[in-house]
Amino acid sequence: MSGVRGGTDAEAAGRMVEETLDRLAASGDRTACEAAEELVRVLMEFYGAGFARALDLLGRAPDRPVREARDALLGDELVASLLVLHGLHPDDVPTRVTRALNAVPHPVESAGFDPDTGELRLRLTGSGGCGSTREAVEQAARDVLTCFAPEVTTVVLEAETEREPVLLQIGAGPPGPSGPNGRPPATTAP
Repeated sequence: MSGVRGGTDAEAAGRMVEETLDRLAASGDRTACEAAEELVRVLMEFYGAGFARALDLLGRAPDRPVREARDALLGDELVASLLVLHGLHPDDVPTRVTRALNAVPHPVESAGFDPDTGELRLRLTGSGGCGSTREAVEQAARDVLTCFAPEVTTVVLEAETEREPVLLQIGAGPPGPSGPNGRPPATTAP
């Protein structure tokens, strides 16, 4: 069905779906028939949501330039996932990874992607990661990358380079002789 294009082919595809569901119903396997009908219903909802989102994004500012409308569509998780699913997304993997990382709620950047293993290494780029665990940052990245770049199968947040902690000495007063209470002795004005 990957060759389905245009009105006539879409009608043929619709007939094929109906015929397949009819064959399952005729087989007498009620469980398989119900599962197939549920699958068709869920897929219809998925595609319907994608088309609705695309129309919404295009309709928000109908006078905007084509480039902005295209960027809005390609930057939307649902629309992008449908385009990737069908091999129609015009951006290459590195561009889609960058787009996805811009949507991660943590300041991260790519530290390298290995297309052979699917591993994407990330590093934090700012102080906005305070309070977030390594696992939370990795999971947030995985969630967004699933839509934009499913080629990424593993996300690893690189360890921050350790800096030597600064030792701060806090004392009761300046160094020197101290009085009985640990403070410097009181001085009298001449």
